[in-house]
Amino acid sequence: MASKLEFDRLPAADGVNGWWESLPPPPAANALHGDRHFDFVVVGGGITGLCAARRLAELVPQASVALVEADRIGRSTAGRNSGFFVDLPHDISSESYSRSVDADKADVRMQRHGIDYVRSVVREQKIQCDWRDDGKYHASVNKRGKDALRHFAEGLQRIDEPFEWLDEAAIAKVTGTGFYHGAIFTPGCSTVQPAALMRGLARTMPSNVEVFELSPLRRLEHSSDGAKVLRFADGTINAGKVILCTNAYAASFGEKPNGLLPVYTFASLSRKLTPAEVEALGGIKSWALIPADPMGTTVRRLATDQICIRNHFAFRPGLEVSPADLRKAKHLHQRSFDRRFPMLKDVALDYTWGGALCLSANSGALFGKRDDGLYQAIGCNGLGLSRGSSSGKVIAEYALGLSNDMIQQLLKQPQPRPLPMRPIADVAVSAAIWVKEFSAGAEL
Repeated sequence: MASKLEFDRLPAADGVNGWWESLPPPPAANALHGDRHFDFVVVGGGITGLCAARRLAELVPQASVALVEADRIGRSTAGRNSGFFVDLPHDISSESYSRSVDADKADVRMQRHGIDYVRSVVREQKIQCDWRDDGKYHASVNKRGKDALRHFAEGLQRIDEPFEWLDEAAIAKVTGTGFYHGAIFTPGCSTVQPAALMRGLARTMPSNVEVFELSPLRRLEHSSDGAKVLRFADGTINAGKVILCTNAYAASFGEKPNGLLPVYTFASLSRKLTPAEVEALGGIKSWALIPADPMGTTVRRLATDQICIRNHFAFRPGLEVSPADLRKAKHLHQRSFDRRFPMLKDVALDYTWGGALCLSANSGALFGKRDDGLYQAIGCNGLGLSRGSSSGKVIAEYALGLSNDMIQQLLKQPQPRPLPMRPIADVAVSAAIWVKEFSAGAEL
């Protein structure tokens, strides 16, 4: 019996991606035309799909691999994040942080597995993406944030991870601002220019991988005898095996609820600072900072003398944001920028954009082989770069019949917890986001 998946949610122009716009124009896209056959097809050109396609090509160099992306690689979601490859458990204010030492250590191993894999490719292929192994700062602005950092430090001690406390003066020497009251530095995080990384990973694929961009998949038909046909606007692909790496764009969301929550977050990138502004700011040339409250403001100072601000969340199950969403986000970003950097009074935020996180209520993910014979690695729960790279690499190994500790760990992840029916879920999730943002207070 034949069945099919319909792909009706595709990347939208959600603002102007400053990471993408900061790069030189890319070569023309290679779009799919005509009828083709590949041994493997990876759907989705984000970090998960890029790592899956590369790993397939490495392990079976005689096989043909297609990587298909609806937009330009690096312009859509994976090229829109804040560029943190986070190695540690992420929600530092959660009471569940480090509840299970073994589980948290396993998470760290998984995230570092992905970071190590991508770092090795960046170095081997000499990808210019401002890759930095400089760690990150978790900073607080009030007593509530300081309590969260203390809780974070206790968790780090339990899982034997190094960290360093910084007082108000020490974090000011890093950032150039007296806004923060204290911070914790952890050394294992890497940072990157995300759009440049995605472009570089696509450009340096092994020779048995063909990358198709601006090629949205419309329908995937598969039958009980194993035949799989992927249908596009201007062609088809007959495939041996198919791996879905569509993250928040998972085809079944909204029709057959699978527990995934597409929650948008927003970022803005400033213009380049003048030499006088650089001197007025002070601090070190490049740093990356996460707020003590996870709903607060993430800040990166770039070696290009620009500053990236990220905050504000919105539940958007249609995977598209409005001009009003973007105006609100830019207003919040400018306010956050001005609070932190009063010495930079006339610095404009040149670009503002949104990008979809793929969350679930219980931090579950979709990983492994589906009942219909397709493979999937979907759901990164706010750790898109590190979890995505690890799950992409490992789903390729699993699809080839391999077995290792990392495969077994990812197979044991919980499935996303079912959600109430819409519109109840819409109201509940949006209300929860509002309450958490409100409680973040000064951290915004």
